[in-house]
Amino acid sequence: MVTLSIANTITDLIQGDVKEHLPLERIPLQGDVIGLGTTSSLDNGELTFLHNGMEPRTRLYKCSAGDGSIRPLQSGDGSAHFPYVCFSGDATALRHPVDAATLEAVEGLPLQQRIGAAIAALTRAGHLAEAPIYGLRLAVEWHSLVITVASKLCMGQRRRNAAPQDPATAAQGLYGSLQHYRLAAVDPGDAEDPVRFLGNSLHWDCCGFWDTQAETGRVTVPVADAPLHLHGCSRDLRHGGHLHHEHPGSRLRRLESLAIYPLQEIRMLGADLAIERLRFADGVVHFQVTNRGGLDVSDLGVAVVIDDIYSSHQYLRLPWLAAGETLPFALPLAVPTGRHQLLVVVDPERDVLEPRASQANNAATLSIAV
Repeated sequence: MVTLSIANTITDLIQGDVKEHLPLERIPLQGDVIGLGTTSSLDNGELTFLHNGMEPRTRLYKCSAGDGSIRPLQSGDGSAHFPYVCFSGDATALRHPVDAATLEAVEGLPLQQRIGAAIAALTRAGHLAEAPIYGLRLAVEWHSLVITVASKLCMGQRRRNAAPQDPATAAQGLYGSLQHYRLAAVDPGDAEDPVRFLGNSLHWDCCGFWDTQAETGRVTVPVADAPLHLHGCSRDLRHGGHLHHEHPGSRLRRLESLAIYPLQEIRMLGADLAIERLRFADGVVHFQVTNRGGLDVSDLGVAVVIDDIYSSHQYLRLPWLAAGETLPFALPLAVPTGRHQLLVVVDPERDVLEPRASQANNAATLSIAV
């Protein structure tokens, strides 16, 4: 069974959960790995997984928000941790190339409808297993293509409490405000056009997903009729990003090839923050902060409060807490004589969007007598 791992979700990213990270070292790239992602808010861009079938490993490229260029991504280069990324194991055995006759049967449709029609036809015929999410690899030639590249405004600068409560509404407004780039045979030459012209690189290799429950926002924007999410690079390796295939400026010339991977098993990755071993002795509060989850966390806050009086609380800031890591603390605390209630909370601002079931251990309380 090939597992699809999802570190955060598109919905989480839209709502501002950018302090969780999956380091590049934890993504296995041996074989044909289907995936896409968003690089950190410190080094903006999109993540594309490319595999040409002749290599034993999948290559990762970072697509830059500043100019739509791409570069190979390597561990240790400053951008190798991701607040959102999804990736499969080696999916070579699941690869189902779609024959030319099936592709010709859906000629004339936009790209999303073509891929949906191919999946539906193959599953009805019993040639493709039904799955909650299908991985995709495709080669495409365009008359013109509009791409977008994620930037800080869709992560750190647009906080979840300032965005619309409906993630679908937030997604539509958010993606519309990203930097757009145009690929076409010639420059339209419109000085008033906000879509920046990049060049005539019109042959693209793409990787992405078709989510049968798109409204959940697992690997696509959380809109029911938007199941297709694709990242890609031009074949000359000059440009890359999120394919805005539904944009009026994107005009498909030819779907050259399509391979579909039915992904049955899904694993959700996230941080699970906990306060453990809380005690008070000789004027010092002792506790430890543990990350029981599968994602690292950055810029993490811890509040120490006596008798629910937040105006005089103590506050700590942790720059990084890796998955599985535990950090012990011993904090001197001036506590008046008498009985008191001590509260220690990790991530009191709820910057990390943990599932409700795992939030209870974010705080610990202790009755003390001085």
